[in-house]
Amino acid sequence: MEQNKIRNFCIIAHIDHGKSTLADRFLELTGTVEKRQMKDQLLDSMDLERERGITIKLTPVRMDYKGQVLNLIDTPGHADFGYEVSRSLAAVQGAILLVDATQGVQAQTLANLHSALAQNLTIIPVVNKIDLANADPERSAREIVELVGCEESDILYASAKTGVGVMEILDAVVARVPSPSGNPSGALRALIFDSLYDTYRGVVAYVCVVDGVIRKGDIMRPFATGKQSEVLEVGTFSPKYTARESLGAGETGYIVTGLKDITACRVGDTITSAANPTKEPLPGYKEVKPMVFAGFFPKNDGDIERLRDAVEKLKMNDAAFSFTPEHSQALGYGFRCGFLGLLHLDIIRERLLREYTMQVVVTVPSVGYHLTKNNGETIVAHGAVAFPDPSFIRTITEPWVRMDIITPEEYVGGTMQMVQDFRGVYVQTEYLGSDSARRVILHYELPLSQILVDFYDRLKSVSQGYASMNYELLDYRVANVRRMDILVAEIPEESLATIVYEDEAQEVGRRIVTKLKESLPKQWFDVKLQATLGGKIVASERISAFRKDVTGHLYGGDVTRKKKLLEKQKKGKKKMASIGKGRVDIPPEAYLAVLKR
Repeated sequence: MEQNKIRNFCIIAHIDHGKSTLADRFLELTGTVEKRQMKDQLLDSMDLERERGITIKLTPVRMDYKGQVLNLIDTPGHADFGYEVSRSLAAVQGAILLVDATQGVQAQTLANLHSALAQNLTIIPVVNKIDLANADPERSAREIVELVGCEESDILYASAKTGVGVMEILDAVVARVPSPSGNPSGALRALIFDSLYDTYRGVVAYVCVVDGVIRKGDIMRPFATGKQSEVLEVGTFSPKYTARESLGAGETGYIVTGLKDITACRVGDTITSAANPTKEPLPGYKEVKPMVFAGFFPKNDGDIERLRDAVEKLKMNDAAFSFTPEHSQALGYGFRCGFLGLLHLDIIRERLLREYTMQVVVTVPSVGYHLTKNNGETIVAHGAVAFPDPSFIRTITEPWVRMDIITPEEYVGGTMQMVQDFRGVYVQTEYLGSDSARRVILHYELPLSQILVDFYDRLKSVSQGYASMNYELLDYRVANVRRMDILVAEIPEESLATIVYEDEAQEVGRRIVTKLKESLPKQWFDVKLQATLGGKIVASERISAFRKDVTGHLYGGDVTRKKKLLEKQKKGKKKMASIGKGRVDIPPEAYLAVLKR
């Protein structure tokens, strides 16, 4: 394939700005998918993506348009899947910046734009959803001009739903996005931007070929591991696998490696030829740093090997997910897993259940605290269970993030008050637009632990749904935090242990035991709920036992008959409390209820 006839591009936008719908129109217009096979969100192949209306995984597809080959990578919009976006950007030369005409520029629009500009990609700005009654394309265009520094004439207007302006976008991709500039006759260098594990064919690597050619039957070698294997098949995405004779420089496609060792072919590695290997691998990707940690433990102790197999395969398909083995006295063997955010955690938990039928107990999410002991040793604690006795700790530091919040001007006061309630430190304010409906960009710094659970929900509440946010890791700062243990029926529940600020301990403890009381089902005995800090009880509640009406069958007679039955019931419950009481089964929904402010 001639490189000057290839265009590699992706679509970047804030969540729900129409990326997947625009990709659907591209597939229809180019005839890549027949109309009878079309359905909404065609590239979102996972049930979870369709149910939640969000893109979770990047998805590549090859389209033929006016004699040109267009390789599109559809990307997620949520901040928790930013690593998927960064990998897509490294495999293309241009990006369509999509902005919703009813919402304008949002926080993730800014983040994705900055990432694309850092890769020196050609930006094609598009205002989408111009067909809606409340659309304001002129305002969105002015905001784009301020951000990108382009001319207003460079901006395209479209409705991905109705198809208006979609052909003009494809024409702009052909005209503005440069062709790839690799060496077709050089040593093979192909960047792995995604991968998955096929039970029958082994590791399937999604690659962008930068230099050289790879064919079926060639002996390939991942640069990092050096494990050679025969290429069983190469092909492109239409959007299903379409086998081809070869993939040349500038093309995007897949390689069926035949490797059964899922650690031998990692995202970001360079595939080269065993016969004529390259001396210099491609730069790959910046290693992603997990921001949220939680323990995953199998509900059945005997399922630990199944869980290990499942998380290893998920790791192949999601390079931002990480895990290390962990052991808990209460929960047994499991894994300490790292995520980019709480939505990322929830998606992984749900995928484990649906794709591998693995039910897991998830411990309270936490951030990575850096602890310096009295002897100078530094450790990283990824959860409350890893916290040593306070008398052994000299200092504790926690991660802080830099946050950008975009909100209409009338909600600035409420938004700023809310962020301060979450220990936010104000940095500066910027303004988007100059009309009466202008919007404000608030820049803050705040602890990552404060935004783990319900920060986003509270932000949407105070702004009536109009505000958006994006954040990135900033640095580590000293924190005055302690481990809080939760006792259920006088038994410590490690999965509910959490890290709290000392000045909030009593308030948080009271909130947790109150939420547990509302969430836990009744037992046949009284259940004590206690929050303790360093052995001291700071809050407590009690769940009363089931009570059977033992006097219901009585229809009269002496009152002493009722008293005898009630006294007998009382003795029975006392006996049950002493010998029959065991660990209370905590349902999954109780964990999230505990975390809510």
